[in-house]
Amino acid sequence: MNISEESVSKPCNLNPPLPRVIMVNFKLDDMQEGLRDLAHEFAIDEIRPNAEQWDEKSQYPKDAISAAHELGILNLHIPEKYGGMGLGCMEEVLVNEELAWGDPGFATAAYATALACAPLITGATEEQKEIWLRRVAEQGHLASYAVTEPGAGSDVAACKTTAVLDGDEYVINGEKMWITGAGYSDFFFVLAKTDINAGYRGMSGFIVERDAEGFSLGKKETNMGQRCSDTRSIVFDNVRVSKDQLVGGSESGGWMNAMKAFDVSRPNIAAHATGLARASYEHALQYSNERSTFGKPLHKHQAIQFMLADMKTKIEASRMLTWKSAYESDGGIRNTESAAHAKRFAADTAMEVSTDAVQIFGGYGYSEEYPVARLMRAAKVMQIYEGSSQVQRMIIGREITKDF
Repeated sequence: MNISEESVSKPCNLNPPLPRVIMVNFKLDDMQEGLRDLAHEFAIDEIRPNAEQWDEKSQYPKDAISAAHELGILNLHIPEKYGGMGLGCMEEVLVNEELAWGDPGFATAAYATALACAPLITGATEEQKEIWLRRVAEQGHLASYAVTEPGAGSDVAACKTTAVLDGDEYVINGEKMWITGAGYSDFFFVLAKTDINAGYRGMSGFIVERDAEGFSLGKKETNMGQRCSDTRSIVFDNVRVSKDQLVGGSESGGWMNAMKAFDVSRPNIAAHATGLARASYEHALQYSNERSTFGKPLHKHQAIQFMLADMKTKIEASRMLTWKSAYESDGGIRNTESAAHAKRFAADTAMEVSTDAVQIFGGYGYSEEYPVARLMRAAKVMQIYEGSSQVQRMIIGREITKDF
C-alpha cells in the first residue's frame, strides 16, 4: 500500500527554530565598496606607474598625496564638524590596503598626517581641533608624529625632549628621530617631558609648526625600503610655542594620548602590510603561470602551489584581524589587544610573503627590475615601526594576563 505524505500525521514541532541572528557580517556596504574601488583605481593610475621612480630617487610623492587628498581618500577620520569626512577606522583600513597595494612607501608617506592628527582628535581642545584639523581637512596641510628619539624608540618613556614653561610659552629642547614626512610637514605632534621626574606621567603633547624659530631638520635618511617617505631627524633648540599649543590645554596627558593614537593607527599599518603582502602574492601568482620549468608552469609544481597557498591564507587572516580591530575601534570597544594582533601578524606576514615571492621569482626576484625586490625591502620596516613585532607580543602578553 502506498501512503502519501499528506496521509501521514506529522509531529508537532514544540521547539520551532529561533530567528537567525547574524553576529558577524563580512559584507561591505555600497559606500565602503565604492571607497575601496576609488582607492584601487587611484593606485592603478597614480601610484603604480610612479612607485619605482619614487623609490629609486627617494622622491617624496607630494603631488600624488595632494591628488589623493583632493579625491577624498586621505584623513577620513577627521570629524565633519572640522571639515573632514567623519568616517571610521573600517573605511580607513579599506583605503589603506589599496594604497599599499599600489606602493607601501606611498601609503606610509600619505598616512603620516593621519597619525599626527589622531592624538588631536582624541585629546585636543575644541579650539585646537578647529584650527589644526581644519587646516588638514580643508587646506591639505601635512603633519608628522614626532615621538621617537635616538635613544627612545619602543621605550617611549625614555624620551629626553623637554618642554619648560616660561611665562605664556613653553621652551622645547631635544631631538626626534625617524620622523616620516618631516621634510614636507607643516606642523608636528611632539611628545616632550614637562616633568622630568614623573616618567611617562610627566609627558605632554605639543603642536609645533615647521617655521618655529629654533626648529631644524636633520639629514634625510637613506632607508632600506619605502625610500619615498622622507624620513628625517628633527631638532628643537629653544623652540618657543604658545601655551595654546599644549595639546588638551593641560600637562601630563601626552603619553596616554599618544598611546591611544596607536590603537587607531595600528589597524591601518596592518592594512598597509596586508596590501603589500597581497601585491607580492599577486606578482608571484602571475609569474608562476608565465614561467615554466621541467616542462610545466611553476604553479603546477606542488612545492610552489603550497607556497602560494600559504601566502594566500596568511593574507586572508591578516585582513580579518585588521577588520576585527577596526570594527572594535569604530564600536567604541577597547582594541589595544586586537590592534596588536593585527599589526604583529600582518607585518610578519608581509615579510614572509614578500620573501617567498622573491623565492618564486628566483634569480629574477633578486633583481630590482622586478617589483618583488622593492616590496621585500619595504616589508621589513613594518615589523619595526609603530611598535615592533616583539613589542606587539609584549602588549598581547600584558593584555591576556592583566587580570591575574
